[in-house]
Amino acid sequence: MKINIITLGCSKNTVDSEQLAGRLVAAGHTVHFDRTRNDCDTVVVNTCGFIGDAKEESIGAILQQVQVKTRGRKARRLIVCGCLVERYRAELQAEMPEVDAWYGVHEWEKIAEDIGTVGTIDTIGTTEGRPLSTPSHYAYLKIAEGCNRSCSYCAIPLIRGAHHSRPIDELVAEARSLVQGGVKELIVISQDTTYYGLDLYHRRALGELLERLATESGAIWIRLHYTYPASFPDDAIDAIARHPNICNYIDIPLQHINTRLLHSMQRGIDREGTLRLLERFRAKLPDAAIRTTLIVGYPGESEADFEELKSFVAEARFDRMGCFAYSPEEGTPAEALGDPVPDEEKQRRVSELMAVQEQVSLEKNQARVGRTYRCIIDRCEGDYLVGRTEYDSPEVDDEVLINTDSIGTIGPIGPGDFVDVRITQALENDLIGTLATRQ
Repeated sequence: MKINIITLGCSKNTVDSEQLAGRLVAAGHTVHFDRTRNDCDTVVVNTCGFIGDAKEESIGAILQQVQVKTRGRKARRLIVCGCLVERYRAELQAEMPEVDAWYGVHEWEKIAEDIGTVGTIDTIGTTEGRPLSTPSHYAYLKIAEGCNRSCSYCAIPLIRGAHHSRPIDELVAEARSLVQGGVKELIVISQDTTYYGLDLYHRRALGELLERLATESGAIWIRLHYTYPASFPDDAIDAIARHPNICNYIDIPLQHINTRLLHSMQRGIDREGTLRLLERFRAKLPDAAIRTTLIVGYPGESEADFEELKSFVAEARFDRMGCFAYSPEEGTPAEALGDPVPDEEKQRRVSELMAVQEQVSLEKNQARVGRTYRCIIDRCEGDYLVGRTEYDSPEVDDEVLINTDSIGTIGPIGPGDFVDVRITQALENDLIGTLATRQ
């Protein structure tokens, strides 16, 4: 059969979809990852249920596929799975009877059996076993499942369950296989990468994992995502500093800076601890880009608390930052606090905070004009090659636009190639440059 998998939400969902695709391909099916496609026998929608906006997007995607099915298009079977189903299966089944089957986050084998497979693949890390939905030069390496944190606003532990680390040897083997299949950039992910190893080895083992990935995988770039500020392992910082193929990049959602709110959020760290951690990063990794995400409108956030957060963003000068408005989640500790901050006020705070960050981003980008950076090319778009520096992760961070007129006699360049780019112009969220050399 021809099967289309539509993935919503985070990169952890992306890996889940790719691993499901591997099982289906092994059984002889053809798998696509294309939201616009409507000529497949079966459509699988892998949903997100993290926050209100993500839920709405997932429901919209399901309804769109319901319309395609009921209009007599090609799809004969519609399957919905993932985080939203894990939380709201009964309600969804009642509201959308047109969907043929519903599966939660731990039922991938059942989905494969439902669609029709013969056996399962032996190694999910092989290129044959895990078709990539990303461009072929980068891939996500999911090192654990679930989360043991108790953040008051977060439903992920309710959805995904407890933290389970994958063995280091298994991860290194998968990474090596991905690289042998053409992947040049590995992006290390889980719900909380800094917790890695505590359940399996009774110690934090992220530093050891990064060390082995850097020396044994063959990856040109290794990037670290989804770290947690409390008890950040020093050896992970040391590994980033020691190995040139580990990107100078740390993704660390801080959520807030006010100590009272951080305690209410059950983050395990306060304002002073956060500031000390940022100092450690910048002392040991002075060239690193720090990306964070923040929450506004959390119950009890006063105008003074918000102003404290704005000042913090202006002073911390993050290289990259995202912000989202708080939405109450059923079953979480914060649900009992209600939702006292009006939606309009939340959106005002999001806009004001992002305006502060946009000015910081512009100033940081302007400081890069005249410098030359190594970039990986992601795609060609019109008259430009679109690439990224080591300080930028795909889809969420800045891009470097390179006018193809600057290529000259260097030769054809495409996705996955590394080039040196001299920056000539800075925008708030992008850089523009000319090609210096090809690597």
